[in-house]
Amino acid sequence: MSALGKVVHSGVGRRRVQSLVMALTTCTAVMSSVLSLGLLIAVQAPFEHAFATRNGAHLAVQFDGSKVTAAQTAATAHAAGVTEAAGPYPIAAALDTTIGTDCPKSSWAGHDNHPITVTTRPDLGSTSGMDQLVLVQGRWPTSPGEIALPATNYADACFGSSVVFSSLPGKPSFKVVGFGDSVTNSATGFATAAGFARLTAAGATSDEQMLYRFAKAGTDADLAADKQAVSAAVPAGAVEDGQSYLTAEQQATGNAKAFVPFLVAFGILGLVLSVLIIAIVVSGAVASGIRRIGILKSLGFTPSQVARAYTAQAMIPAALGVVLGTTFGDLLAVPILGQAGKQLGTASATIPGWVSAVVSLGALLIVGVTASIPALRAGRMSAVRALVVGRAPKADHQRGQRAQALASRLPLPRAVSLGLAQPFARPARTVLVGAAVLLGTVSVTFAVGLGTAFSTYQDTTMSSGFNAASMIVIPTADVGVPWGQYGPNDPRHAYLDAEKVAAALAKVPGTKAAFGWGDSGASMVGAPIGGEPPAVYTVSGDFSWTNMQLLSGRWYAAPGEVVVGDKLASAVGIHVGDDVTVVQQNKHLSLKVVGINFDTHGTDYSAMTDAATFTAAGLTPHIDQFNVELARGVDGTAWSTSAAAALTPLNASVQSNSDSGKNLLVLIMDALVAMFTLMLTAVAALGVLSMVAQDTRERVHDMGIFKALGMTPKQTIAMVLTSVAFTGLIAGLIGVPLGVAVEKATQSPMGHAIGRHLPPNVTHVYTAGLLLPLLAAGVVIALLGALLPAGWAARSRTATALRTE
Repeated sequence: MSALGKVVHSGVGRRRVQSLVMALTTCTAVMSSVLSLGLLIAVQAPFEHAFATRNGAHLAVQFDGSKVTAAQTAATAHAAGVTEAAGPYPIAAALDTTIGTDCPKSSWAGHDNHPITVTTRPDLGSTSGMDQLVLVQGRWPTSPGEIALPATNYADACFGSSVVFSSLPGKPSFKVVGFGDSVTNSATGFATAAGFARLTAAGATSDEQMLYRFAKAGTDADLAADKQAVSAAVPAGAVEDGQSYLTAEQQATGNAKAFVPFLVAFGILGLVLSVLIIAIVVSGAVASGIRRIGILKSLGFTPSQVARAYTAQAMIPAALGVVLGTTFGDLLAVPILGQAGKQLGTASATIPGWVSAVVSLGALLIVGVTASIPALRAGRMSAVRALVVGRAPKADHQRGQRAQALASRLPLPRAVSLGLAQPFARPARTVLVGAAVLLGTVSVTFAVGLGTAFSTYQDTTMSSGFNAASMIVIPTADVGVPWGQYGPNDPRHAYLDAEKVAAALAKVPGTKAAFGWGDSGASMVGAPIGGEPPAVYTVSGDFSWTNMQLLSGRWYAAPGEVVVGDKLASAVGIHVGDDVTVVQQNKHLSLKVVGINFDTHGTDYSAMTDAATFTAAGLTPHIDQFNVELARGVDGTAWSTSAAAALTPLNASVQSNSDSGKNLLVLIMDALVAMFTLMLTAVAALGVLSMVAQDTRERVHDMGIFKALGMTPKQTIAMVLTSVAFTGLIAGLIGVPLGVAVEKATQSPMGHAIGRHLPPNVTHVYTAGLLLPLLAAGVVIALLGALLPAGWAARSRTATALRTE
């Protein structure tokens, strides 16, 4: 090993704690950076690539065929902001379908299928123009009796069988000959012109669809303005809906992008803390090793070699941290990207290798630059001066003495007043300690708020609204039938007589409240047609006890009014006061939007209305479940026995409301937040330890004098701890509001990533009971870091300390 290598090796070996701190903080920064950047690239890249190569449409607009001509529709290609357009294409939206009885898998034969939006184009398999369709399996239809569907809209086991348009007169049937799709879900069924004519002949409404690309289409606001420009070019009321590519992007990337904002926040905190700790450690090594630097130079080491030696002492543990951070980041991405892969409908993605390489090289570069600044100062130091000084420059005694004089006037024990004065003797070092504690406090405050928000989100989605109940009542015919086995329009699906069941439940002793609800089987015109189909729920009875969150407007109060879920409202651009159209079995019903609620049901998009809305229009509300809340102290088993006697004649059965389980992605987020918080807090505390240990070593002679004058070990510990407690308090008072601000800034993009408007109980989690303990976080971090050096100072012998220079 070369002489330089031996110096580096011995330096790392002497500073094991400091090396551990540098490795840990670099690991934290790299891990969070790899995760955030990697997740963003891994989940975003497939959609962006497909959208670009297939020339996807920014907006697909459906026009009411009874209010506008094909020529008027085509003329919208010249609306303001349009750079490219295609169409018009005939389209029939939200047609109810079932899987044909010819499906070889009997459990699927006759099963309700997704509502399908069917279109026809001159050349379905074209590889030019806008919104190029891609065939995944089979072929494109060539005859009137054939159709192609997305793979997600039909059972794989039934490929080659038929799909029946069950809501149309005559129930026309088509053979599924291909699985194909549009990158932006502009339609979910593709037929020949003659095949499409079969649907309109059977009573389907034929509208027109235009596809557009715009000069400015990066945000929802941009697309809303673009849609307004198109609407202005046709008669009022002619535009029925517009499908945005941003909605398709959100469906494709799923919830994985929700991880990115808080991982970026932790990455920035980790990076800043890493730079700070490395600066502390290397500066401390230079300050405490001035005599060693002088010896090295007198032995022939050049300024460059001295600088490289001290830089390398930081680079070695940092390199270890980079390797560990990259490895753990890649491993932690596996479960997250696995969930994203399911939502993308592809094999699980992985973090690209170039992401790990860029983050690793960037981290090493930052570490190198940070470490080289004090290292270059060591290299430029005069050998003679270093040997004469022999140790770190003395503290500013004049400033320190003034601070001690002021502190001594306080009605405090002398050891405490000495500790309070110590930070003023070395203000630069005090600032570094405060900065480390500040970042630790910000991390803790941010994490506690985020963790509380996650927990509240879980509780809100799992135990309120349609999930709130002590007991549930379902049709007896559904007992033992897997949930979702039969769709709402399937004749095999059993329903409840809502009026009779409600009356029976009201008479059962112990019933506090109950309401009935079910999926009406209706679809909403203009709702996103990709992914899980939107649901329109009908509700019978009072559900005010369920703590369902209303975000804007009011709850419905009369037939014809509807409350729309926040995710559906965001995706489509629905606002309170708008009119929406729902379709059940090819019958159209216009509803007034009176409120937007925080949707707690499992479906992606939903709306809810009074069951009377459907019965008044001669439609079936499809109530298939009652949620029952029992009075306090009522035994569930005894109540079930009483209820069964009343409900059995109504073909209804009672079940306990089982826990639907925790959201896996939220659990992963919680675990990541806890892990990063522990790591950053530990790093902050270890940074304090490093500074206090260095300060204690430099003041060991002074401590020997204090001990000779009668200072006890307990007083020594009190003095050392007090020297950082005040700094920790100030850093904590500053760090808590900063942590709150970081949490607020993170929540908004997280909600946007999953297409949700979060309710106030999730966005406002910092109560007085939560903030008051956090104000002490800075003191706790500072004391934890100073505890070991304080113990060492207390155990040091007086004679040894007095002999130390």
